[in-house]
Amino acid sequence: MPQASSLFTRLEYRLAQQLVHTRWLPRSPRTQKLTMHLFQRCADAGHTAALAQYGHMLFHRGVSPQDKARGARYVIEAAHGGDTCAQFRAGQIHEHGCAQYPRREDHAVTWYARAGEDGHPQAAARLARAYRTGELGLPVDAERMAYWQRLADQFSGSLESLDMPDVGARH
Repeated sequence: MPQASSLFTRLEYRLAQQLVHTRWLPRSPRTQKLTMHLFQRCADAGHTAALAQYGHMLFHRGVSPQDKARGARYVIEAAHGGDTCAQFRAGQIHEHGCAQYPRREDHAVTWYARAGEDGHPQAAARLARAYRTGELGLPVDAERMAYWQRLADQFSGSLESLDMPDVGARH
């Protein structure tokens, strides 16, 4: 039965993703409520990507402090689960702080480094800037700054190449 439950959770997550990204569907309060409900069900079932997305949505769009705290908790849980975007967002949460997670630059650096090593260009760029200017409690270090900047450029370039069709490959 766990496989059926897991399959159902994955299907619900796909439906929620479609509701978020479908342009022709009206953005009614009813549709938004359904989408949030689907993400919540998937997050509560432990779906890592749903934890990341629902947590991000709650953290930034939540009305109450409890929503924001729960959103931050979900993002951190997804980051621990290996979601690269959640790792970047966990870095942001720790860099800026919130009610549940006070500002901790050392934790922010750790999450940015994990995300940057896993291919998140914004995380690598954030560390490059931090090493260039001495932010996040890091020393100014041109060698480390260059390392993170190379990663940021490499990952940004690989994302662009995935988005752009190869025009020269026509037969």
